[in-house]
Amino acid sequence: MAATSHTPPTAPGAQPPMGLRERKKLRTRVAIRKATYRLIAEQGYDATTIEQIAEAAEVSPSTVFRYFATKEDIVLTDEYDPIMEASLRSRPADEPPLVSVRLMMVETLSSFIATENEELRERTRLMVEVPAIRARMTETMSDTAKILSQVLADRTGRGADDLRIRIFVAAVLGALREVTLYWGEQGQTGDLVAMINEALDTLEGGLLL
Repeated sequence: MAATSHTPPTAPGAQPPMGLRERKKLRTRVAIRKATYRLIAEQGYDATTIEQIAEAAEVSPSTVFRYFATKEDIVLTDEYDPIMEASLRSRPADEPPLVSVRLMMVETLSSFIATENEELRERTRLMVEVPAIRARMTETMSDTAKILSQVLADRTGRGADDLRIRIFVAAVLGALREVTLYWGEQGQTGDLVAMINEALDTLEGGLLL
């Protein structure tokens, strides 16, 4: 999930305001990402080069690579992980973990749809159509998994590398990934939030079919 405004999205328990240096970094990331989406819309993903992105964002190619390791990362990287972490940490300690994760995911996705719906749709289209992006998405989810694992470990008294924690987080993020791809494959029709809830209902029900 991504947020491409000049000010990061907010959520209950969000972190303190960023300093000047952090805000400048955010603006640079946003400029690079917006330039990338604009060029892809004009000429396609494969035809869009890092050099073109750098020129459109008014930065150097080395600056692009300093913020994003690959072109796929420009499409996939967002500002939401800290927001998701803060939202999850703000949930009551005695709340069932899956309930907390569900509310966090619905809150975050609803915010994304409300503020950056066009980018969400373009990103999802690229996930479906570009194999390299789809493959990289699985890799980049590991960063989110580590964050969620640590929060859940802190809440449950388990280690972040505990097998049950890893399985829980992998199942939730796997469900999010498949719902996103399914929504994209179906022409982005239907209520994405409702689909997420349906997927989590399936997990909560013990994966019964």
